[in-house]
This record gives sequence, structure tokens and C-alpha cells, in this order.
Amino acid sequence: MSDAAQALSRLLDIMARLRDPVSGCPWDRAQDFASIAPYAIEEAYEVEDTIARQDWAALPDELGDLLLQVVYHARMGEEAGLFDFATVAGMIGDKMVRRHPHVFGDAALAPGQWEDGKEQERLARRERGTLAGIPTALPALLRAGKLSARAARVGFDWPEAKDVAEKVDEEIAELKVELDSGDRERIADELGDVLFTLATLARKLDLDPEACLRQANAKFTRRFTGVEQHLAERGTTPADSTLADMEAAWQAVKRQERKA
Repeated sequence: MSDAAQALSRLLDIMARLRDPVSGCPWDRAQDFASIAPYAIEEAYEVEDTIARQDWAALPDELGDLLLQVVYHARMGEEAGLFDFATVAGMIGDKMVRRHPHVFGDAALAPGQWEDGKEQERLARRERGTLAGIPTALPALLRAGKLSARAARVGFDWPEAKDVAEKVDEEIAELKVELDSGDRERIADELGDVLFTLATLARKLDLDPEACLRQANAKFTRRFTGVEQHLAERGTTPADSTLADMEAAWQAVKRQERKA
């Protein structure tokens, strides 16, 4: 048995022990699919964050945390008589072979092959409609990009990125009109349109809207921390400063970044 197989077998045994109805961990025994699902999402984001920081020493540990979530769900599935880890591993193996006929068969690589394969799988599951199968639990910005991309596959799309940028301007203009109305429901609706169109623009530019926003979050965090440091050098804090003071500090931080 290979080192990888031995390590996986050990992990499966550990999970079985943790879930043992008599001698297992009370917390682990009490969990179910619904209670554990949020942890899988959290661990996936931690993997992504580790990669973004290029912390390669920490990545195996984070990947292990994510793998544990798969093992956890598989164990609960086995206990319920629904499926086991072998089912999970076998199904994803079969899917990868099926979606790569140019590697595991004699077919030539064709444009759109991956999406075409996914479409056939959706039809086999009797999921009808262009937008079927896009999880509603995805982060809203990520789901917006996927909805837009799926619609684009059947021709419902703008020709160029600049056309989408013009649509962004149009949606912002509509938002400004609603801001004057004070109607929160209509404001929320128009703001949603702006965000959805921005996600579409990111797709047309071949950019990940989530990654773009994470980059903006990191930039804001870095600059606002710089503002706090800038004000601290003058013996004050943001709470004790005027907006003009903070804006001046913000511009100073931006100038320092440009010089760096």
C-alpha cells in the first residue's frame, strides 16, 4: 500500500472512531450534513486564502482540513446507508475520465468540451434550462458570473466588454434616480443590477470578480491601516479626526504607495 493510501485509510479510521456511537467524540457524533456543510465552505475559503498568500508551508494543513470535510460527509453517508467514501472517489474518478475523452479515449480535444460534458450530465439528471444546476448557495458575485457565462453560451451576451461598461453606466444612472426616491426596495433592486452587470463585465474581461473584489478588499485594508498609522504619528485616531483629516491621510498613503 502506498503512503497516500495508508494515510487516507488512517484518516477514514479516525473519522469512524470519532463518530462511534459509544466511544466517539460527543461533538462529532452530534453533527449531521446540514451542521457540517458550513465548515466545508469555510475550509475551502481558507485554502484559497493560503494560496493567495503563497503560504506553501501552510497549504498542506489547509488542504487536510478540506479533505476532512469530504471524509466527514462520506462517513455520515455510510452510516445512513446512502454512500461511502469509495462511492465519492469512484464517482469523481468516473467523471474526470468521462470529461476528458481526449486523454482517456481516442477523441480529439474540442472547443467547449468541458461545458458540453457538464451539459450532458445536467440533462441526465433531468435538469432542464440553460441556468439549471448553478448552486444558489454560491457567493452572490460568483453566482452572478456563472449565470452570465451560462447565458452567454447560448448567445445572450454583449459583443464587447466596452458594451458591458456602457451598461454599467446605465445601471448606475438608474440607481442614482432611485437614490432620490428614497425607496429602499427599489434602491436595492437597482444596486443589485449594478453588481450583476459588474460581474458580467469581469467575465468579458476574463477576470474573476471575486478575485477582483478580494484584491480591492486587501488594498482598502492596507491603505486604511496606513491611515491609522499616519494619524497615530500625529497623536490621534480616526475616531478623533475629521473626515478631511482622514482623507488627507488617505491621499498621503496613496502617494507613498506610488513611490514604493
